[in-house]
Amino acid sequence: MKRLASWLLSGLLITGIAIGLAGGLWFAPVVNAEMRNVADDKLADLQGKVDLNNSSVRSFQQFPGMYPTLAGKIVVGGPYRSVDDVMKLNLTERQRELVDKYKDSFIVTDAEIALNEGFDRINDGQYR
Repeated sequence: MKRLASWLLSGLLITGIAIGLAGGLWFAPVVNAEMRNVADDKLADLQGKVDLNNSSVRSFQQFPGMYPTLAGKIVVGGPYRSVDDVMKLNLTERQRELVDKYKDSFIVTDAEIALNEGFDRINDGQYR
């Protein structure tokens, strides 16, 4: 009797596995070949400029004198509608000169939640 029960149980197990595998093939999920990462698309469209609404503080390292103090003010002070909105911040005369000097290197796009979530704009985890 034990042998019959084990045969039936193993038959049920093998049948269940076979149905599960076959069911996975019949009901395979449809993969969208056009899946895109919105954040990567936005970064690709920047044309080498720093997006004031979506860039981290580290992005301003390439501009001497802006990192970290002025960069932090800019990142925290957004969102901006235009590059000129940065001048509305409480800036020193030297900081105003720096913003004006590098103004052509900045761009403003709509804020993207994937790039602004949490504290990633202040500390994006990139260390020397």
